[in-house]
Amino acid sequence: MNSFRSDIILLFALCLVYSATSQEITVHDPVMAAEKGRYYLYSTGKGISVSSSPDMKHWNPEPPVFPEAPAWAESVVPGFRNHIWAPDIFRHNGRYYLYYSISSFGKNTSAIGVATNETLRPDAPDYHWKDHGIILRSVPNRDMWNAIDPNVVPGQAGDHWLAFGSFWGGIKLVKLSDDLLSVRQPEEWHTIARRKRSFETADEAPGDAAIEAPFIFYKNGYYYLFVSFDYCCRGKESTYKVVVGRSEQVTGPYRDKAGQLMTSGGGTPVITGDSRWAGAGHNSIYTFGGEDYLVFHGYDSTDQGKPKLRIVKVRWKDGWPGE
Repeated sequence: MNSFRSDIILLFALCLVYSATSQEITVHDPVMAAEKGRYYLYSTGKGISVSSSPDMKHWNPEPPVFPEAPAWAESVVPGFRNHIWAPDIFRHNGRYYLYYSISSFGKNTSAIGVATNETLRPDAPDYHWKDHGIILRSVPNRDMWNAIDPNVVPGQAGDHWLAFGSFWGGIKLVKLSDDLLSVRQPEEWHTIARRKRSFETADEAPGDAAIEAPFIFYKNGYYYLFVSFDYCCRGKESTYKVVVGRSEQVTGPYRDKAGQLMTSGGGTPVITGDSRWAGAGHNSIYTFGGEDYLVFHGYDSTDQGKPKLRIVKVRWKDGWPGE
């Protein structure tokens, strides 16, 4: 397992996009897409929270994706209150696919669903999110993986893969059907990252086994797998941090800069907390206007530990994100 020295804080080794006049909006698990000169941000929240911006600095709230909970959510989580987790936005053949998580905190009673839309602009006449239901589901005492934190990535052969998961058996990767609405048959599964975990470890407190929020980004012949280590969702007590490994194949094996396998706890540090940001994690990464941007949330210790949106421009050195 990689250790994190207290002086390894790469957050400010990246070039900040935010200026002093930028909004520090409250978000959790942010992902982003751009359409016709406007940026759209999707994040954990009631019905999936949505904001839009002309410049990635000044954000306006938009209507949620689901004003009412998906009809199937109650069958996964009884009493579900439409608090939807960790979306991922993906464009394919002119259509937008929004993957999302229905879950119970601290349990692998979870499912990943998908909705589609022809546009992201709420004022467009053809704007409508069509829900297609469950792609996959995890059940306690049956599955040693958790159906949360989805991320879709194209493979080398024109196929598409869904990365997801946390804790338990680590981060999984499964091939999707051609329409991106279900798992391809026969099923093809891979474990692409995990940390050592004892079966005696409590689900609510996995300690050094905590890993989640995969995001895979292709650049210059490599697939880069970003994941978050340690604890989110604890305000000023959060210990979230982002690490990365890379592979020439989407299915792995992913290794960190030192050559350690991510399936054996490897991961090169990318961002972590500092004196203001108690933890930083659940990132996504995009190329806009020829520049790569890392999008994530950090817990603001100067504002009651609220999760705030952070966007940084990525600097690459020797094939790795960082200084």
